[in-house]
Amino acid sequence: MAYSTIAKPGDHFNTKLYSGNGSTQSITGVGFQPDWVWIKCRNNGKHHSIYDSVRGATKYIYSNLNYAEVTDSNSLTSFDSDGFSVGTFGDVNGSFNYVSWNWKANGTSTTNPSGGTITTTASVNTTAGFSVFTYTGNGSAAHIAHGLGVAPTVVIIKDRSNSAQWFVKHPGIASNEYLYLDGNNAKVSGANAWSATNPDATKIYIGTDGGVNGNSVNYVCYAFAEKQGYSKFGSYTGNGNADGTFVYTGFRPAWVMFKRSDSTSNWILFDQKRGLHNLNDDYLHPNNDATEGTSSSSGVDLLSNGFKQRNTYADANTSSGTYVYMAFAENPFVANDSGTAVPVVAI
Repeated sequence: MAYSTIAKPGDHFNTKLYSGNGSTQSITGVGFQPDWVWIKCRNNGKHHSIYDSVRGATKYIYSNLNYAEVTDSNSLTSFDSDGFSVGTFGDVNGSFNYVSWNWKANGTSTTNPSGGTITTTASVNTTAGFSVFTYTGNGSAAHIAHGLGVAPTVVIIKDRSNSAQWFVKHPGIASNEYLYLDGNNAKVSGANAWSATNPDATKIYIGTDGGVNGNSVNYVCYAFAEKQGYSKFGSYTGNGNADGTFVYTGFRPAWVMFKRSDSTSNWILFDQKRGLHNLNDDYLHPNNDATEGTSSSSGVDLLSNGFKQRNTYADANTSSGTYVYMAFAENPFVANDSGTAVPVVAI
């Protein structure tokens, strides 16, 4: 059993559903002031809009497109103590139903972590292993400091200045490989993205690929270090059976996203707020703007200590297919509700 020092995952990550009103409104009930907000309209083909406190409110990028950063005063207008506020922008507040996924870093209190050859401006949550930071590339092999104090295993980078694809580094693929968050491509090999080197406790290694380090280009990076009982980033092999692969995480997932890495497929994302019971068949694709799917042939079970594929869907469970995943907890498998983790003692 996995025990956790994070007994209340909702202090660091939460999914919030809301109804748009086509005007302005404040979304409350997140439980903290979020620093990374990812919003998707559920019942209309709107884009996935991503905001963070380091770049600042009103600045968004799309997970499903390679577009440069856009500033819109009618989009997400502020990060609030218990959520966020939105304007009239249809991607976040039309007359539709929306889901928002919210992560906490360290508010608008930003630092310049040491250890990099390029200056980064970061908001860091060392407890939950999450860092969001910005930097300007120099076009040469470099180091960027993340501030986590431990090595992140998942790194997601987007060029803010140009139309360019999202780069995803993941422990389920090799150190010289990456995936595109905005695409359905299989993993790509190229030493010029990460210098074929995994991050360490202070820095992330980047090469000369323009997707992560173009000269005078502005970037944003989201970095995650795994925390037992709260987050898990790994890989699994599909079995092509509706009694599908079980993946142990050590917690009941609140949010899980996966992608086939050895072949073309969509990213697919589930959470426990849209899918209130198993079989959870309410999915979204981060790499396209499609409305929420509700097909039982594509569902997953979110269990007390992991998730289990209950489908033969190519994006999730092809026989012998290799998949990478990210998961965040609703509840750790072993902890009490006072905020103190409870270790399991063998008798």
